[in-house]
Amino acid sequence: MARSAAAKAASGRVSPPLPPNPAPTQPLQGSVSMSSKNKSKGDSKRPNDYTSEGVQDNDVFLLPGSDYQLLLGITFLAAAVRLFRIYQPTSVVFDEVHFGGFASKYIKGKFFMDVHPPLAKLMITLFGYLAGFDGSFDFKEIGKDYIEPGVPYVAMRLFPAICGILLAPTMFLTLKAAGCRSFTAAMGAGLIIFENGLLTQARLILLDSPLMITTAFTALAFISFTNQQELGPSRAFSPSWWFWLVMTGLGLGMTVSIKWVGLFTIAWVGGLTLVQLWVMWGDYKNVTIRTFSKHFLARAFCLIVIPMTFYMAMFGIHFLCLVNPGEGDGFMSSEFQSTLNSKGMQDVPADVLMGSKVSIRHVNTQGGYLHSHPLMYPTGSKQQQITLYPHKDDNNLWFLENQTQPLGADGLPINGTSAWNNLEETPYIKNGGIIRIYHVPTHRRLHSHDVRPPVTEAEWQNEVSAYGYEGFDGDANDFFRVEIVKKKSKSGVAQERLRTIDTKFRLVHVMTGCVLFSHKVKLPAWASEQQEVTCARGGTLPNSLWYIESNEHAKLGPDAEKVNYANPGFLGKFWELQKVMWKTNAGLVESHAWDSRPDSWPILRRGINFWGKNHRQIYLIGNPIVWWSATAAVVIYVLFKGIAVLRWQRNFNDYADTVFKRFDYEIGTSVLGWALHYFPFYLMQRQLFLHHYFPALYFSVIAFCQVYDFVVARISAFGLKKNPLIGKAGALLFLVISIAAFTLLSPLAYGNTWTKAECKRVKLFDTWDWDCNTFLDSYDAYNQLANSPVAASPTSTSKPSVNVQAPAPAENPVAAGEQAKVPAVEQPQEKVSGAPVDDQRIVHTEERVEYRDQDGNLLDIEQVKALEGKVEFKTRYETRTRIIDAAGNEVFVGAEDEAPVPVAPPHPDVEGVDRETPQSLIPDESIPAAEKSVEGEKEAEGKVPKPASESKEKTAKEEL
Repeated sequence: MARSAAAKAASGRVSPPLPPNPAPTQPLQGSVSMSSKNKSKGDSKRPNDYTSEGVQDNDVFLLPGSDYQLLLGITFLAAAVRLFRIYQPTSVVFDEVHFGGFASKYIKGKFFMDVHPPLAKLMITLFGYLAGFDGSFDFKEIGKDYIEPGVPYVAMRLFPAICGILLAPTMFLTLKAAGCRSFTAAMGAGLIIFENGLLTQARLILLDSPLMITTAFTALAFISFTNQQELGPSRAFSPSWWFWLVMTGLGLGMTVSIKWVGLFTIAWVGGLTLVQLWVMWGDYKNVTIRTFSKHFLARAFCLIVIPMTFYMAMFGIHFLCLVNPGEGDGFMSSEFQSTLNSKGMQDVPADVLMGSKVSIRHVNTQGGYLHSHPLMYPTGSKQQQITLYPHKDDNNLWFLENQTQPLGADGLPINGTSAWNNLEETPYIKNGGIIRIYHVPTHRRLHSHDVRPPVTEAEWQNEVSAYGYEGFDGDANDFFRVEIVKKKSKSGVAQERLRTIDTKFRLVHVMTGCVLFSHKVKLPAWASEQQEVTCARGGTLPNSLWYIESNEHAKLGPDAEKVNYANPGFLGKFWELQKVMWKTNAGLVESHAWDSRPDSWPILRRGINFWGKNHRQIYLIGNPIVWWSATAAVVIYVLFKGIAVLRWQRNFNDYADTVFKRFDYEIGTSVLGWALHYFPFYLMQRQLFLHHYFPALYFSVIAFCQVYDFVVARISAFGLKKNPLIGKAGALLFLVISIAAFTLLSPLAYGNTWTKAECKRVKLFDTWDWDCNTFLDSYDAYNQLANSPVAASPTSTSKPSVNVQAPAPAENPVAAGEQAKVPAVEQPQEKVSGAPVDDQRIVHTEERVEYRDQDGNLLDIEQVKALEGKVEFKTRYETRTRIIDAAGNEVFVGAEDEAPVPVAPPHPDVEGVDRETPQSLIPDESIPAAEKSVEGEKEAEGKVPKPASESKEKTAKEEL
């Protein structure tokens, strides 16, 4: 909180007078040590408390007016750069597929599962809602048009853009709070403005720009608090001290509420806070136990309680918005799902009796229902299929029978499913009881035998089927023994006999000893891609646990004891969702067409292809001048620290010099922030991308600016301190070079027109793998394309001119050397929508397969042949067709019903997917118990005769 100017003058901008520092015993030659004339004129004194030497009051609320004017100019410049053509492109780009789609689900209230916390997604939704977005646009695929359906996408992009704009003035204030000169702070803000990667992320509906501004705000707040702390006990618990400490806690809460990368920021603040407390603990003369306790409790409240409260509040809003079932509720437990509208159920009878009609639910794998339908296995026994199905359906209903029919008064068996309804003493189903499980809709019983399952053909697993017919007594392979798992069941009677919901049990096949089992393996299309159920010998406990959800019996009237799912409450739902997010995030381990590893990030080895259409492209790549200089600053500090430690060990007294000490601590603080936001990624096996480096980049830019400020304005050894114009001119020159590099690469950030020649000129490395062939040869060609009949047609869709790099639905092995040579095919001269004009006679088409190495580099035919027999080739890119006219020019043909082709595969950093099998799309709408399932329609279709040609159609669904 700002103090008045009078208070500032009273307190002074420097620390209290210090005693003369003793000269180092052996000063480092050419080091940053101050000469006696650069020190205070003999009247400075060392502090006798925890006040740090050489620290000034850098309160950013007390800057001179010229700095505020400069700050305003920086903000306007950042706005101009970030908002320039923000409407471009007018179609879905990269992860807008997911984060725009989440906004649609928030507005409709449909529950979804994402690995990131909700704050940024809620803000994007708010901006879209205020602009009139009704959630009807689904953002399903890259390249889908925004204009025709009237999506207020510019408003939704505006929130990340505002965050990107504010990042520049925040950098300026942070550097001022760290004690840098105004020209250094302006240079640092300029490096942020003209950083291509940060610009690209700030213009799209993505989470990285909000993450960056909250990380930057936290750094500003904590550095400002540290400045007040280092001024000594006189500033402790002052309004400014409290203000910046509270803002630090709020910043931590916001950062971790956007992405869990905020945990690294918490580690940075927490580590430096422990250092501060340790320093105070050593000041035993001035810091009493009572005073230290006050400092500790203040930090515990502001840096732990405030962030946790804010984080949990965001999930509270998240739950308030998502009240309806959606495609993400399958990740959650039955108790969680029961809190969603239409997913709850009425109270059901607690006791399960012989003759009860029940639905049996799996405890693990998102709780699917034991299910059967009138379709047969195509292999094995070819008996009726048993699956696990995620929705309520009549095909989930089972009838629990004793191993023998009950006897009537005449001593004869009573036949039929109503045999247990009128008995005087209806038996409970107790632990160890033998039962048969009768499928009500198809009149077959649950059955197992020594036959391998159709997908998991393992010796330790048997097929489970439905066997028999109405009136058939069955055989011994229908018998299952109930084993109640007491430690998983509710205490009391539920551990002795079957109770609805409360009892968790296993079903052991009596004849073979195997246990009814299900896992995340999906059956093929002939079973509607439902989940496989088997009978496993030695299967894991979680995958062989079941419970009864619904329960009906004629003897259980309205007065019978009832049960229902326990409401988990906010804390239960919150904790469960955190565990699911963590597990799903850790499961994102498959390779991706544009992923990269941490060792490549500081040198800017590779970027990410976001979008391509109409011979334009958006490719995320940083400004190499900014990245490499920031990395150099980190290297410089590491070398400095290494030499300083070696000299300290040899008893050199470098740390007696105030400037030396401040250089070590201030830049070390920033490098520590870089390290804590960078090195943890080496421990992660999940998919990683260049944008994960942005928080670390921000701290390294701070370190670079601090190093520059020390060299030109604070260290006397270099002689630049006496000539401030040199420092200002150097900062301006470096900024001009950075702007030049930014300008050269800006078409990739803005999606502007570009020529092949200009593209190739700035492509310094092969690992910068955007494709220059995407662009046309000249800007006149763009004008001609815009005026051509094809481009003018409102229904035509222009394709990229090169093989588009998108992964195939599955990675299928191909033999080495199968690349490329498809014979030319004469094209018939027939008119199609968007076809070339008559003077562009099509001569032939070409198809080829591209092979790339693990870094994305394109391999030529010779390199592929050299690798034959040494490596396994797998397809990761779709084959594209190039159409050539008589003049040798490439022709681009559109079709009215053809969707735009995305150049970038969807980012997997959201909505966890099943990594073991292909995943089918789950319908958003819940299905009432009385209705047929969506898969049930396919079951009915399976009975309908089809032409032979249909057997060749592709049946696999796209993976989420």
